[in-house]
Amino acid sequence: MSPRSNDSTRGSGQEATPPAGAPPAAETPRPPSAAGRVDALRRFAAAARRGRGPHLASCAVLLAVAMTAGAVAVGGDGRDAARAVPGVSRAVSADVLVRGDLDTAIRSLQTHVRQQPRDFGAWAALGFAQVERARTDGDPSRYTRAERALARSLALRPGNDQALAGQAALAAARHDFAAALDHADRALERNPYSERALCSRVDALVELGRYAEAAKAATVADRRRPGVPVFTRYAYVRELRGDVRTARRVLHRALDSAAGPADVAYVATALGNLERGQGRYDTALRHYARALAADDAYLPALEGRARAQAADGDRAGAITTLEQVVARSPLPGPLVALGELYEDRGDRAKAREQYALVDAWTALARAGGVDVDLDTALAAADHGDTAEALRAARAAWDRRRTVHTADALAWALHRAGRSAEALPYARRATATGYRDAAFLHHRGMIEKAAGQDRAARASLTAALRLNPGFSPLGARAARAALEDLEAAR
Repeated sequence: MSPRSNDSTRGSGQEATPPAGAPPAAETPRPPSAAGRVDALRRFAAAARRGRGPHLASCAVLLAVAMTAGAVAVGGDGRDAARAVPGVSRAVSADVLVRGDLDTAIRSLQTHVRQQPRDFGAWAALGFAQVERARTDGDPSRYTRAERALARSLALRPGNDQALAGQAALAAARHDFAAALDHADRALERNPYSERALCSRVDALVELGRYAEAAKAATVADRRRPGVPVFTRYAYVRELRGDVRTARRVLHRALDSAAGPADVAYVATALGNLERGQGRYDTALRHYARALAADDAYLPALEGRARAQAADGDRAGAITTLEQVVARSPLPGPLVALGELYEDRGDRAKAREQYALVDAWTALARAGGVDVDLDTALAAADHGDTAEALRAARAAWDRRRTVHTADALAWALHRAGRSAEALPYARRATATGYRDAAFLHHRGMIEKAAGQDRAARASLTAALRLNPGFSPLGARAARAALEDLEAAR
């Protein structure tokens, strides 16, 4: 049996060699710190509030430069590689490298491709490593570097499955799931046992809302390449269908089979997220503690721990932890969560700053080729422009009809005052058996606005019973709505 890791490319085909007259490595500017990236986002957010349209687009380009300290080629301009740790020799195992320290892997691969520029496997591994790093440090500009590395691999060995699988991962990271599926299928035609392609295929089908096909793909992947990456996807597919018991069992098996700190941190975090979603906060916190014992810098575990702390009543601890997370990786999810915690304690100025940073990040992500409509819809519906939320939600729904896009469209319609129109989408978001307290809360509020009081009481009660601390603001709103419904009886 088996357990989701989530949540590929083209390019110049030029070798990563230093430009003529490059300064010595010691004089090369270092990449910006995490604090520097967040400061760049803050400056952009302030500029964005003063102007829109072309001005905003040009600011996004400047922000991308600030976020990367001017890096313009694969892994930078080639000079980063001169500071790398000793390079990889001979055959390069992408899976081994990427499951270790990503920064070390990237530096090693950069050095290696400078020394062995015709190693197509190393170029593919470098591209995939850049994709993975972008997803952890919140820097979408890495995707362009990944694209170039993967294109170089394909130029050296057309049709090689490693680069095609990398393209699938890149397309998925950019939320172009139709392209991810196409790349994964092409990779599997060449190598039916490619773990990366098998996993990307499951991811793409899930994110396209093709859940029955995703379940079959997960079963095929489990039969061909059982292991942590496949097990976690298998578990998520089961969770989406409401089978939490199987998802939990599979994740525990994955944790038992985890071979190194990176896998332990990843699977323990997945277990923590599963248990937190079921309102089992003590159990979730134990899993996050195990993840952080394996890797004390693992951001998804820190974010999960903060959310569990908030749900369990430790709002001050949650704020402290989330401040650490967004200082290193200013992604929309933790930014909104931190903003809501600030708002909950009455600090509206700090809350507004976090919501502005979400806008800045989404502008940067768009400049990096990422589809951010779902992120925009979710953030803007509660903390921004409701018209923009509805536009983004409709665009996301048109591309991929998942439970998440159905929920986002339902909530955006409701926030725009169109609750009757929202109701079918809210029902669709909860139709697969997937149990999410935020979805149930949204459905209950929409039912209440549509005059369906009995259904609203059932949905809101179910949300609070499942996960009573699902959101500091949402849970409070759900309780207030229930009180109103009871008073109106």
